[in-house]
Amino acid sequence: MDVLIAGGHGQIARRLIRILARNGHTARGLIRNPDHVADLEADGGHPVLCDLEHDDLRPHIGGAEAIVFAAGAGPGSGPERKQTVDLGAAVKCIEAAQALGVDRFVIVSSIGTQDAEHAGPMRAYLEAKAAADDALRTSGLSWTIVKPGMLTDEPGSGTVDIATAFGRRDAVSRDNVALVLYHVLLADNTIRTEFELFDGPTPADVAVQSLQRGDGPVTVL
Repeated sequence: MDVLIAGGHGQIARRLIRILARNGHTARGLIRNPDHVADLEADGGHPVLCDLEHDDLRPHIGGAEAIVFAAGAGPGSGPERKQTVDLGAAVKCIEAAQALGVDRFVIVSSIGTQDAEHAGPMRAYLEAKAAADDALRTSGLSWTIVKPGMLTDEPGSGTVDIATAFGRRDAVSRDNVALVLYHVLLADNTIRTEFELFDGPTPADVAVQSLQRGDGPVTVL
C-alpha cells in the first residue's frame, strides 16, 4: 500500500512510517522543512516537500492509495493557525483526495471535540478538529476518524481500548496510536467509523477487527 501522511515529521506520523516501511508498504511523509528529510529517510519513509498552508497538494499525491492526516499547528500556536492547519490543511487534503480519486482517508482527531465550546483554552483547537471531522464525514470518501486520548511517550504495549461512549480522559501512548492507525488502514471494516482510543487490554489488531463498518459513529460487535 502507498500511504501519504500529512504532518510527516510528527511523532505519531514517524512511528507510523516506521511500521509501514517495516511491513513492506510505501510510506510518504508530507513535510515543509527540508531539514527533516534525513529523519524520514532514516525511518524508511519517502519525504515529500509540501507546505500544506500555502502549496497545492495535488501534484504531490502521486500513487497514494490512502491518506492519513496527522498534521497539527502544535502547542503554542494561536487560533489563526488552528484554522489554517488543523482545519484548513485537513480540508485541502480531503479535496485533493476527492479530485484525484484517493478514496481511503484516515484522520487523527482528538477526544473532546463533542464539547468544544466548554473546553476553555482548548476551544479553538477542538473546534478546528471538529470542523475537519465534519468535512471528512460528508466528503464521500472511505473515512475513519481516530480520536486518541492524552498522548504519552510510554513504550507501546500493543494493547488498547477502543471506546464508543465519548467523554473519557485516559491516556494512550503514541506507539499504540501509530499501531492502531496501521491496522485501520488494512481493515475495510473501519470505513465510516469513528472511535476514541486509549491504552487498554486488547491487542491492537483484535480491537480494530472488532469494529463494524457503518455510516456514522462506530459500533462494536
